[in-house]
Amino acid sequence: MVTNDLGALTIVLLIGMVLTRTAILRRRGVEAAKFGAIDKRDFLIPPFALFYIYLILAAALRWPTIVGGTLFGSNAAAWAGVALCAVALLLMLLALISFGASFRIGIDEDRPDRLVTTGIFSVTRNPIYVAFAIVLVGEFLILPSWILLLYVLAGFALFHRQVLREEAFLAEHYGQEYRAYADRVRRYL
Repeated sequence: MVTNDLGALTIVLLIGMVLTRTAILRRRGVEAAKFGAIDKRDFLIPPFALFYIYLILAAALRWPTIVGGTLFGSNAAAWAGVALCAVALLLMLLALISFGASFRIGIDEDRPDRLVTTGIFSVTRNPIYVAFAIVLVGEFLILPSWILLLYVLAGFALFHRQVLREEAFLAEHYGQEYRAYADRVRRYL
């Protein structure tokens, strides 16, 4: 099905964008991957993320999977999911452009760089998490299974947990500058 292929392409492009930005920054001497530096429990997330990626790719490539029947069958919902994935990719691209050299995966206490408040960050303080959340919903609409629904719920909870941790760091590190920014720009949408 074309929508499954587009769902898989979304995941590949999303990962590609993040890895490309990380590689570019590494060449400039910036270690952007700070995931798990503060909380080692974060390393419990990658196996679940890899399984999620497998489920999405398996649907497109007709690989074996544990996903049974769908919760509902709607071509319109699947295409709405594709549209959401496209919006999420655009949002991620805008976030990576706005972030510039300040992009990090996780909290960088050693070299936090500048506070980014322009571009897409003038609309939402957390465009990357919003993009990831939109992808989760979009992929669920493309492949409406109970397991992807669980991923949507767990993803929202994990994103919110990380956002709260990052906001606490930003408020401590940037002080009034961050608090003024938080007062004028929404956390999510």
